[in-house]
Order: sequence, then C-alpha cells, then structure tokens
Amino acid sequence: MKRMTKIGIYGMAVWMFAACGNGVPDYDATGTFEATEVTVSAEASGKLLRLEVEEGTRLKAGEEVGLVDTVQLYLKKLQLEASMKSVESQRPDLAKQIAATKQQIATAQREKKRVENLLAAGAANQKQLDDWDSQIALLQRQLIAQESSLLNSTNSLTEQGNSVGIQVVQVEDQLNKCHILSPIEGTVLAKYAEAGELASVGKPLFKVGEIDRMYLRAYVTSEQLSQVKLGDEVTVYSDYGNSEQKAYPGVVTWISDRSEFTPKTILTKNERANLVYAVKIAVKNDGSLKIGMYGGVVWKKENP
Repeated sequence: MKRMTKIGIYGMAVWMFAACGNGVPDYDATGTFEATEVTVSAEASGKLLRLEVEEGTRLKAGEEVGLVDTVQLYLKKLQLEASMKSVESQRPDLAKQIAATKQQIATAQREKKRVENLLAAGAANQKQLDDWDSQIALLQRQLIAQESSLLNSTNSLTEQGNSVGIQVVQVEDQLNKCHILSPIEGTVLAKYAEAGELASVGKPLFKVGEIDRMYLRAYVTSEQLSQVKLGDEVTVYSDYGNSEQKAYPGVVTWISDRSEFTPKTILTKNERANLVYAVKIAVKNDGSLKIGMYGGVVWKKENP
C-alpha cells in the first residue's frame, strides 16, 4: 500500500514536471476529476421483471429502465376500489329517507288548520286542536332524530371512504415505485442486478453518473485560499498521457469550509503545507475527460 502511494506521488510529480516543460503554466493546484454519481436502489420488493441498462448506456432524467413485479399490489388496489364502491353504495339518500316524515307533518298541519276552522265555527272542541298540536310536535321530533341519525351515518361512511381512499393512494405510490427510473441524465457506470433476481427495498440496481459535467477536486493551501472565491473562472488542464494536456474553462462551484491533511496522492503548490482546503471546479466535458483522471488548475490573474 505504501509502495503504491509512493508510485502515485512520483507519477504525479513527473507529470507536473513534464507539463511545465511543455509550455503549460505552473499549476496552482492539482487534483482528480470526478462526476455526480447516483446509485439507484430498488424502492419495492419483488421479482425484477426487467432492467434495461448496461454499462455505458446513456440515460435521460426520468427515463424508465426497469420494473419490479406489480401483480400483488395491483390486486390489492382492485380490492380497495371494490371496498370504496361498497362504502358508497351504503350512503343513505337523506331527502328520500325523511320524505315520509315530512309528508306526515304536512298532513297533520292541514288537519290542524281544518280543526281550527271547525273550532271557530263551534263544530269542534279544544281537545281536538291540542291533539293535533301534540301530533305535529311528535312528528317534528322524529324528523330531527332521523336527520341526526342519517347525518351521523353519512359522516361515518365518509370517513370510511376517506380511509379506503388513502389506502388506494398508498398502493398507487407503491405501484409507481415498482417502475425504476433514472434520477439524472447521465451514463450508466455500473450494473449490480439482472432481470429475474429478487429485489428488495434499498438493494442497489445500478449507478449512473453525470459525466457531461465533470468536477476537478483540487486542494489549495491556506495561503492560496485568499485568491479563490466561488464563481471564479479558472483554466483547467487534463492529462492524456504522452505529455499531452488540454485546457478547459472551469468555474469554482464549491470551497470546503474545513481544512484537512494533505491527501497522499495530491501535490499542492506548497508541498510543506500539512493542511489544505478542497475546492470543486466545474468543467464541461467534451467526452475526453474520465473519472479519476489527473488535472491541474491555474487561477486567472486579475489585471493590475
């Protein structure tokens, strides 16, 4: 392990010396190229029916590339939808349920009016009128009780329907998670599963990287830190071997707020510095940059 580290440092030093000897400016910092990588894991359990990705496959953001078995979830959804229909069929029709009682009240009120007329003519007595008053009061109490009972029943069925509806939405969400999508636009870097295998929640399926936009992770000393700020435009150089370098425009997108000890494979401008700060520089990839490739960066000097 120590031998490999020494070889890596020696190789980096030779590359920097060769670069300087070929007209490339002395680097203010060096590092390696990396990309935004996302490991896509299964969000549902079941048999992996298909997984249409291979290493090197280009994917679009949101593109469907696989499917986990959905049969049991689909059957559960059908069951819940049937329960929803059953609940709706039990919902009482308030107007029809109280129509008979309202009709009885209307009839009693007409009879009361007729008795009032007869009483005024001396053809009826007060008891008959009182009896109709009592009958109407009783019917009105019955109507209030019916309306209250029917309203409680309706509210209960509504709550049951809402509960089943939430379960339907939950199953639909689980069904959607059976469809495996690419979260970003990029290239498949690794494939961890094959169609026919049993997937479980959290099981890695493949890794996709956004290699169209690469980042050079370089390290600067505390002295250099004052020269760097977010948004700075810099020049990034890549190493293709055989003393061949290529320049790319880059932008500083991240500066670490914590210092760290110098990584063993990184050479900074001041090799005696023990503590350095990591920075990320975004570079548009023309297809030549690869993850792990060495690179150098030169800060653009401001005009005096």
